[in-house]
Amino acid sequence: MSNTVVGDLPVAGAPSQRMPIPLMVSVMLATIMQAVDSTIANVALPHMQGAMSATQDQIAWVLTSYVVASAVFMPLTGFLSSRLGQKRLFLISTVGFTVVSMLCGAAQSLEQILVFRLLQGAFGAFLVPLSQTVLLDSTPPAKHPTAMAFWGVGVMVGPILGPTMGGYLTEYFSWRWVFYINLPIGLLAWAGITAFMPEKNSPRRRFDVLGFALLSISLATLQLMLDRGESQGWFDSTEIIFEALVAGLCLYMFIVHMMTGRSPYLDPSLFRDRNYCGGLTVGFVAGVILMATMALLPPYLQHLGGYPVLDVGLLLAPRGLGTMAAMVLVGKLGTRVDPRHEILLGLALIAYSLYEMSLFVTHVPERLVLVTGVIQGFGLGLVMVPLSATSFSTLTPAQREDGTSLYSLVRNLGGSIGISLTTAALLRNGQANHAQFSEHITPFNPAFQQALTESAALHMNPEQGLVLVNQMVNEQAMTLAYLQDFRLMMWMTLLAMPIVFLLQNPHRKRGRRLA
Repeated sequence: MSNTVVGDLPVAGAPSQRMPIPLMVSVMLATIMQAVDSTIANVALPHMQGAMSATQDQIAWVLTSYVVASAVFMPLTGFLSSRLGQKRLFLISTVGFTVVSMLCGAAQSLEQILVFRLLQGAFGAFLVPLSQTVLLDSTPPAKHPTAMAFWGVGVMVGPILGPTMGGYLTEYFSWRWVFYINLPIGLLAWAGITAFMPEKNSPRRRFDVLGFALLSISLATLQLMLDRGESQGWFDSTEIIFEALVAGLCLYMFIVHMMTGRSPYLDPSLFRDRNYCGGLTVGFVAGVILMATMALLPPYLQHLGGYPVLDVGLLLAPRGLGTMAAMVLVGKLGTRVDPRHEILLGLALIAYSLYEMSLFVTHVPERLVLVTGVIQGFGLGLVMVPLSATSFSTLTPAQREDGTSLYSLVRNLGGSIGISLTTAALLRNGQANHAQFSEHITPFNPAFQQALTESAALHMNPEQGLVLVNQMVNEQAMTLAYLQDFRLMMWMTLLAMPIVFLLQNPHRKRGRRLA
């Protein structure tokens, strides 16, 4: 890393004015590997369930174990980086993630794959915050939008392409290949990081055992509550109530400890930064939209739209192209445009796409899925890249490791909460819609008479005709429930827009400092 000159004195370790392309590519590969794995296994779950002779609840722990481990270990990034060194931690995480991925693919029992997925989540927890920190540290402030665009390709496109890749690999090869695919990516990332990443030594920090324990328990119980809430009936279950109480109590104790302790687990000065707090809030909403939409669309298109699994993957893939196009555009614009304007435009496009999705019909045409997906992907790209650059623009280099790990954690929590919230709303609204629609099923309803006539033409008895009518009612009820979820997310996006006005323009602030 080159030296830059301030006045007459050289400052060692300052970022070069040139973009470190080889390092950026290596870091992006590690980011993509972790981001893809957050969704790639979803499609393969039914095949894994059969291979492991597991129940639906048991195989769901393949996803839950990964998410819980990732949430618990992600805040450790700053501490471990100060103890091991940034480069060494990055290499250990990359190698560990790759090796454990191979073990997941070779697992012969449910117990084995759960342990390996737990380890995979632990190693992968450090990759995204470390990659963001490395790119911010190795590029000058004027190049941060471009660096964040590069980083965003992996973080945003990975979860979108995960189901497509998972469906293809499972269909034509085996579910084990959703894990084996990490080997070439991990090797390339390891070689690039070894060759091009300089070492950065941070001041050693004391490990806050109490803070880590409180935050870990809070995050673990929150994730368990979110993942198991639907199957347990949410707050009708003693387990869910207990997990909610533990998560809330430990979070409260962690906040009190962080604000009053000598060397807290997270730097409390992060929460005094207006740009960073605003970025956390908008990033949380973006996480909700990204992950909840990806959780809702596949079953909607499959079960109601009648699309095959591979076609669903192909219909969702252009969403990633929209995101990539937006990131390229933001990287080209750099500091010439106020990032707040880009964020507002992105949120507006997301809200518009969700409004259009709330007007879908049961058998939605392919063109509408593609168009709304590209618009929403483009909007997410416009939001996440300038939001990342703006959020970290006012943090000191010493705050970045804690800042990036917490930023990634909040975005992931947004995804988990979004999936749980929309799934619960989907089932509740589906039942309410079915009950409401059923009130209109009377012998005098023309649609009901037509359905009975059609069933008679197919030589069905009256009981079979009523079953057919009930299926039609249920289909319409669930269609409306999906559309209500899309409308809910639209309102969440609109409510997040005023927060953007609280952010400061980092380019103007930097210009004053240089002047």
